[in-house]
Amino acid sequence: MSEAVPNEATEKDIHALNVALDDNRMQEVERMINSFPAAEIAFFLESLPCDKRNIVWELADSEHSGEILVHLHDEVRSSLIASMENEELVEATADLELDDLADIIQDLPKEVSDELLLSMDRTNRELLKTALSYPENSAGGLMNPDVITIRPDVTLDVVLRYIRMRGSLPEPLGDLFAVGRNGHYRGRLNINDLFLKDPNTKVADILDMNSPAILAKTPASEVAQDFQHYDWISAPVVDENNTVIGRITVDDVVDVIRDESEHSVMRMAGLDEENDMFAPVLKSSKRRALWLGINLLTVLLAAYAIGFFSAALEQIVALAILMPVVASMGGIAGSQTLTLMIRGMATGQVGLGNAKHLLSREVSISIINSFIWALVLAAITFLWFRQWDIGLVIGIALTINLVAGAFAGVMVPIILRRMSIDPAIAGGVVLTTVTDIVGYVSFLALGNWLLLN
Repeated sequence: MSEAVPNEATEKDIHALNVALDDNRMQEVERMINSFPAAEIAFFLESLPCDKRNIVWELADSEHSGEILVHLHDEVRSSLIASMENEELVEATADLELDDLADIIQDLPKEVSDELLLSMDRTNRELLKTALSYPENSAGGLMNPDVITIRPDVTLDVVLRYIRMRGSLPEPLGDLFAVGRNGHYRGRLNINDLFLKDPNTKVADILDMNSPAILAKTPASEVAQDFQHYDWISAPVVDENNTVIGRITVDDVVDVIRDESEHSVMRMAGLDEENDMFAPVLKSSKRRALWLGINLLTVLLAAYAIGFFSAALEQIVALAILMPVVASMGGIAGSQTLTLMIRGMATGQVGLGNAKHLLSREVSISIINSFIWALVLAAITFLWFRQWDIGLVIGIALTINLVAGAFAGVMVPIILRRMSIDPAIAGGVVLTTVTDIVGYVSFLALGNWLLLN
């Protein structure tokens, strides 16, 4: 799935589109919306409230409606599909590329998907079936099953004649991939060599046999890393038998990178990047209620811990005033480490092999920072309350909580990943719980011990 990247130009266009809709200048809206490519139209549709979105969708050129649907987030796409007749959907999606059709065919009504399958020849039907057999976030789910393969024992002239005979080429073309008689991957042929080398040169003589293929079950995030590492424009996808079953191009990888970025940001807030930002209020409220409930439980847990020190809080008001400072500082320090860990895990730079060294590094950083800010905070507290012992208490508690935050920032995402829980979803909640409880308990326990005894 591809999406337009918001920028200053599109923000101005969205504003102009909204003004034209408000003024009921429908001819201008139709002209404006159809002057953009499908990905940009999809971005505009997602940026409009439901009533305006439906108007713009009706004005969009029907020739591009299938491609627009491919570029939309799941929830917006489903709402628009529900508003279309089956005949409209068949017409809109019949000419889609196989990989694009694979992205949305399961969202279509059964009658529509059945008709589309019946209209295909046997080869394309089998290719589509292969693409649908893999998870969406895997190499097999990303690939386009329409791939050009060549034999290593032929000349470049034969390859060129074969390409001309095909009549059409998958876009973008990228490199070509050589296979043996059984379809097993042998290597890649640089597209530049095809046109620049002597036509009588054999493919086997210039074939790059060290360039690896991507296993269909490889996670999409690892595919993106491979493209970055090898500077690929395209790459072959193989099954467990090393048989070429499709290809992935760099435009698919750009989508993966963008989706990963959206996923991390939205999941840390307990949201889904596929949700409609203009969904009905009650529907959105229901989604967020669960996340708020989980956070409420963690806050109540911290409040329960504070309750053990109610006597100290009643006698020393300064503890109640300063208590949030320790928890907040630990939370910020932990969040910095947690963000670093989640990013490192997403890019494959962090794992069990280097977690111990990273833990040592983060704890060392937190110790240095805790000494600096503990001294600053202790001095401020002394000047504020004129009691050196309160400054000592908050300085020690701050040191403890910053170290705890760094430790939790490293270990929480590792533990969650081992439990098959997305750290981007639950990491922030667990970290906040740890730093709140450690911060409150350490500060109040030290205050109770040093100030009341």
